[in-house]
Amino acid sequence: MSRSTIVPTYRYRDVEAAMAFLIETFGFEAHGIDRDGDGRVRRVELRHGAGLVMLGRHRGGWLESRIPDEVGGVTGSTYLVVADVDAHFHRARAAGALIARPLEDTDYGSREYSAWDLEGHLWHFGDYDPFGSHEQARDDPHRRRRRDDPPP
Repeated sequence: MSRSTIVPTYRYRDVEAAMAFLIETFGFEAHGIDRDGDGRVRRVELRHGAGLVMLGRHRGGWLESRIPDEVGGVTGSTYLVVADVDAHFHRARAAGALIARPLEDTDYGSREYSAWDLEGHLWHFGDYDPFGSHEQARDDPHRRRRRDDPPP
């Protein structure tokens, strides 16, 4: 399996609750967990396909980092490629995710949706794979047409 060389990081007040939410709601898998002397989760690595995100405990002022509710909005977001966007959307909604953008077919040929997690971080999910070959994707008869595609 190939590995990504970019690993997004997020800070949470309650890392353990965030980890449980992301696993249950968005289908992440625990990859590594670091606990303090009292057994509380300090840092966690979560895998989704070939990608990985790291969650850490929000420590206020550390590197001047802020979490969404401290700044009144999104501080960054992550896009995840998923094979079955509709099934992923229904799983997330059933698990209680707050949907920011409902399922939609975009004008660039992707099917996507967006949702907030329990502390206000924004996550995007879709079937557009930026690592895929654009030429192969253009020749795929099952792919939705994009606005800039040449006529068939």
